[in-house]
Amino acid sequence: MQAVKITEHGDTDVIEYGEYPDPEVRQDEVLVDVKAGALNHLDVWVRRGLPTLSLEMPHVPGSDAAGVVEAVGEDVTRFEPGDRVAVSAGVSCGDCEFCRDGDPTLCVNFHLLGEHVTGVHSEYAAVPADNLIAVPDGVDWTTAGASTLVFQTAWRMLIDRADLEAGESVLVLGASGGVGHAAVQIADYAGAEVYATGSTVEKLEYARDHGADHVVNYEEQNFADWIREETGKRGVDVVVDYIGAGTWRDSIKSLAKNGRLVTCGGTAGGNPETDIPRIFWNQLRIVGSTMGTPGQVDDVMDLVWDGTFEPAIRDVLPMSEMARAHEIIEGREGFGKVVVRPDSEL
Repeated sequence: MQAVKITEHGDTDVIEYGEYPDPEVRQDEVLVDVKAGALNHLDVWVRRGLPTLSLEMPHVPGSDAAGVVEAVGEDVTRFEPGDRVAVSAGVSCGDCEFCRDGDPTLCVNFHLLGEHVTGVHSEYAAVPADNLIAVPDGVDWTTAGASTLVFQTAWRMLIDRADLEAGESVLVLGASGGVGHAAVQIADYAGAEVYATGSTVEKLEYARDHGADHVVNYEEQNFADWIREETGKRGVDVVVDYIGAGTWRDSIKSLAKNGRLVTCGGTAGGNPETDIPRIFWNQLRIVGSTMGTPGQVDDVMDLVWDGTFEPAIRDVLPMSEMARAHEIIEGREGFGKVVVRPDSEL
């Protein structure tokens, strides 16, 4: 089969698209004929290399994909050939204390398809049945292949970890990014007053069209000062910050007393300076969040499938142009997700 491969960590020139061995389907796995996938900033980090990663090369990346079931392992009962499915990338052991207590995202062996093990940016992918969800007829492959990671991540961040309630206020940084544009829609759906940042008129208009009540261009105005002005110096109840080093202190400054900063990553750096006096004096909470439980995935994806939430699509490219897809993500061109499809599907 044809697959995207990185041959070593480095720049976009380490990305190839070519022959790769057909996957072997284990007894608890499903063979998926991939129709579409999508990039996340995670794919850029995997390509560049992370201190915690030790991957066998060549490595097939990709955590988002959707397609048709081609075959199933002997222990699989939830799916059968011909079913339409999407990938949910978080893999847990099922046996540790956290898994047994009902939250596999806290699994001591938690890992992601495409990051720690072989991913799904290929013509075919063997995926554990537990990592697949059904895609209804009528949902296009672009939507199905682009939605699961960012919407489950944003849903858990706001609804579960931040305990967002109707009537509260939320600031979403980077509202045009994958998680950001999902978070704007979810915060609006939850009944919050939504503040959003972006870097262009087009990105801010998209945020307004999808639930933001107030927007600011962070390249023209400091967003923390803007929040203090907009809220009469009160601040917001929740800040969604997946950017990290460049925004962390201003995110903390933007919070009201007893506010919550919730994060799922640090795309601009993972070791920011912080503001301990403001944290303890205003009794703030810093909350981490990773992916979503199967129940949370089902809840939010039902709202994607019925059109309540809408993934923004920057571009649709053949997998052979994966290097260009990485450049779009790294260059912050446009907003939303970059979708990739096997060349044989175009």
